[in-house]
Amino acid sequence: MEKKKKDLLQPSLVIPTLPEAPGVYQYFNVEDEIIYVGKAKNLRKRVSSYFTKQHENRKIAALVKQIADLKYIVVDTEEDALLLENNLIKQYHPRYNILLKDDKTYPWLCITNEPFPRIFKTRKIINDGSKYFGPFSSVSTLTILLNTLREIYPIRTCKLRLTEENISKKSFKVCLQYHIHKCLGPCVGLQKEAGYNQMIAEIEQIVKGNTIAVSKYMEQEMRRLADQLQFEEAHKIKEKYEVLERYKAKSIVTTITDHEFDVFSYEEDGDSALVNVLHITNGAIVQGLTVTYTKKLDEPKEEVLAIAIVELRERLKSEAKEIIVQFAPDLHQSKLTITIPQKGDKKKLLELSLQNTHAYKVERLKQMERLNPDQRVTRILSTLQKDLNMKELPMHIECFDNSNIQGTNPVAACVVFKKARPSKKDYRHFTIKTVEGPNDYASMEEVVSRRYLRLSEEDSPLPQLIVIDGGKGQLKMAITALETLHLKNKITVIGIAKRLEEIYFPDDPIPLYLDKNSESLKLIQQIRDEAHRFGITHHRLKRSKTQVTSELDAIPGIGEKSKQALLSHFKSVKRLKSASKEEISEIIGSNRASTVYAYFHASLSR
Repeated sequence: MEKKKKDLLQPSLVIPTLPEAPGVYQYFNVEDEIIYVGKAKNLRKRVSSYFTKQHENRKIAALVKQIADLKYIVVDTEEDALLLENNLIKQYHPRYNILLKDDKTYPWLCITNEPFPRIFKTRKIINDGSKYFGPFSSVSTLTILLNTLREIYPIRTCKLRLTEENISKKSFKVCLQYHIHKCLGPCVGLQKEAGYNQMIAEIEQIVKGNTIAVSKYMEQEMRRLADQLQFEEAHKIKEKYEVLERYKAKSIVTTITDHEFDVFSYEEDGDSALVNVLHITNGAIVQGLTVTYTKKLDEPKEEVLAIAIVELRERLKSEAKEIIVQFAPDLHQSKLTITIPQKGDKKKLLELSLQNTHAYKVERLKQMERLNPDQRVTRILSTLQKDLNMKELPMHIECFDNSNIQGTNPVAACVVFKKARPSKKDYRHFTIKTVEGPNDYASMEEVVSRRYLRLSEEDSPLPQLIVIDGGKGQLKMAITALETLHLKNKITVIGIAKRLEEIYFPDDPIPLYLDKNSESLKLIQQIRDEAHRFGITHHRLKRSKTQVTSELDAIPGIGEKSKQALLSHFKSVKRLKSASKEEISEIIGSNRASTVYAYFHASLSR
């Protein structure tokens, strides 16, 4: 039998009955599915805000239209509301709630629940009484710790069932680990369980970050053994002590505090929020990881960070009484001190956490772009579109540059970028035809007019963005040309001035200054530099040809075909000058060769 769908919620009937107390509310759709879970300091005020406001956020508006039922749970404090909200979200995964996205399963250190426990790394947590420490941010970090522990303590690596019965039956034999002094042979009764468990207890302290207590214990043991003249045993402990000190040197950070605390940093990436946590104990970072939260309703950063703090502290099993953050989260826990440091060691720790968050963001972005190369192009062009306030994505960009030296051989270049990459087959050179003398402004008007008149006549696609290499003057002349062609309102046009890299818009005297590290400015600079390179190359070639042609033109009796034949064979006038009369005659005949040879050698003698 088909389940009857609910009608949409009638706020005017439900809201007045809600209590003005802290609690958690749940929204259901017509299919009786939980679509959102939220916490509130005052349930009546918070719920009514969804139905009495005009929501600009389309996702919130869409959520409200789907609400068919409401349930709530009253709690004593805001802290209880936050914890309950977190549990309900993890249980039901509502569609419109922030989603914790685990891109990977983090590694843990496991100490098994068995006689003579083993220690190893794992990604699976099994509820068998074993102890798990972590998660660790990477396998390499955990491997360094595990290797350090095994260097200090001779812990067994075998999977034998070392029960008292099996050992007494002499069911096992010592292995290679015993012979290389990496294990003390508990399998054959050479090591007692009490001594082994003492090592495990010390390992737990090190993993928790309490290396100071273990170091002190080792120092005391060294002194005791030395006093008893057991120098060999004291030396063995000294070797372990030195390994532990080297490990501490890698773990210690610049802080003088002795208690434990958590450091949280936050960074956004589109609809995602990245949160890093570092767990500090006795001045050492003992745990750290970064996770991604997918925002569904454009939640404020204070709310996202609060959810992350509760989630990650639960994950790390952290009981630290202080957290360090870059801004105050929407979190109210009476037993928790929230610190926003301005200077000192805690500020340095926060900066370290921020570095981890940013590095994770960059790594995540690179992974996404490797899977989808066009994603990077779309992201850069979307940023450029936003920075220049364009209506369309600038998939097709063209840039113009003028080149002349003291008015001679004036030329212009147009380069074309499609999908943020050079499209060299579409590059064009222009020889200035209507402008006399060095006049960059008039030259710019001519080439822009010629370029887009031709594209219009051929019905070819127009660019979404035109970049003019120059300031206000060149930009104004380009706009004049486009106005004549009735294209001004169809294409975004900007000018980029070289001095301060300022961006000019038509009819706006105040330039735009993009961040020097922004991808938008780097793309514009790349296009501008390519136009300049292309234009200069053409100008040099044209000028060189002009100089060569002028010199050969001065030789009487040498026509155009002879000049072309000589240049084609000798490649340059310099080579032609050093050629013998016989070599020249092979190209243009003996009579004309004599004329050319006599001309150059007469000029050399002069």
